[in-house]
Amino acid sequence: MPEKTLSIEGADPLLLFGFNDVYLRKIEEAFPETHVTARGSEVHLRGDEEALQKVERVFDEMITLLDRNDHLTEDDVDTVLALFDSSDGASSVSATTGSRDAILSTPDGEIIKPRSQNQERLVQAAAANDVVFTIGPAGTGKTYVAVALAVAALNDHEVNKIVLSRPAVEAGEELGFLPGDFYEKVAPYLRPLYDALGEMMPREELAESLEQDRVEVVPLAYMRGRTLKSSFVILDEAQNATTGQMKMFLTRLGPQSRAIVTGDITQTDLQDRSASGLIQVQHILKGIDGIEFIYLEREDVARHRLVQDIIAAYEEHDE
Repeated sequence: MPEKTLSIEGADPLLLFGFNDVYLRKIEEAFPETHVTARGSEVHLRGDEEALQKVERVFDEMITLLDRNDHLTEDDVDTVLALFDSSDGASSVSATTGSRDAILSTPDGEIIKPRSQNQERLVQAAAANDVVFTIGPAGTGKTYVAVALAVAALNDHEVNKIVLSRPAVEAGEELGFLPGDFYEKVAPYLRPLYDALGEMMPREELAESLEQDRVEVVPLAYMRGRTLKSSFVILDEAQNATTGQMKMFLTRLGPQSRAIVTGDITQTDLQDRSASGLIQVQHILKGIDGIEFIYLEREDVARHRLVQDIIAAYEEHDE
């Protein structure tokens, strides 16, 4: 069986391999035909020749990330492994991980940056266009990256306000039958947006921004009749907006404003799927200068490793 020895001279083995070699175990799980053994500043590989080449490049990429960031996280390792395992090959990993610019630094010190080529395209599209539609399955970072871009724009004084919105729609439920007043009824729909903000802004700053209306989280129905000036506006879960609601939202934009619309067209909760404004808008606004559509795929999923397999299984079932 082919063998190979890699030198990791200059890299801290504890940081590169993870506590109790957890990162090495991840590599072996991703390439079960390969056995990985670490000895000092060397890594010994044994297995299939093609797999050995991939594992060597995984280590090269991990070392590059470690040199650049002075640390490695499980997410970093999972991202590198996912990219090398993706159908479009591993030749572009360096261009899609270590070289990507940071979007935002969180209060906990985490650096938020694109974790895939398509997320990088989203960041680039948001910088070049006033309206961006981001369409893809659950877990691909659509909302997270969009909120990070909005917070970064507010911090850099590119906009004066962030507005986050969602349609309050769920299959089998009508708001009128839910307990509580209006805000108690819609709170579950808006919670993911608050959660994302809470990760990216200090608690006191977020509370002050909400109180002073620099940050607003609002149901889509409450956007009607407004004009949003110098705002970064996000419509999340847009597959649940009707065509009329989509038009209403997009026509709220005022001077110096920009918008990102996110959604998964495979998971609309509208009774008539064809009525989804996110499905129809792809044809209505296609080709307009200043508007761009970015599509994320299951390879961009940054959640549990099984999520990609779950999405693939449902796609196969639907076909």
